[in-house]
Amino acid sequence: MKKIALAAALSVSASTAFAGNMEAPVMEAPVIVEEAAAGSSASIVVPLLILAIVGAAISM
Repeated sequence: MKKIALAAALSVSASTAFAGNMEAPVMEAPVIVEEAAAGSSASIVVPLLILAIVGAAISM
């Protein structure tokens, strides 16, 4: 009975020890996402338009 238990224990440990393959793991390159920076002129156009509209509404 001891031999059967020993054989079972060895077979379980041997199967888990060789579960992987011998190839080196392949690492995928990370994905880098760059956000396009808005130009400084785009950030000033909207407030200037709002100011012009408000100014035109007040002068009427």
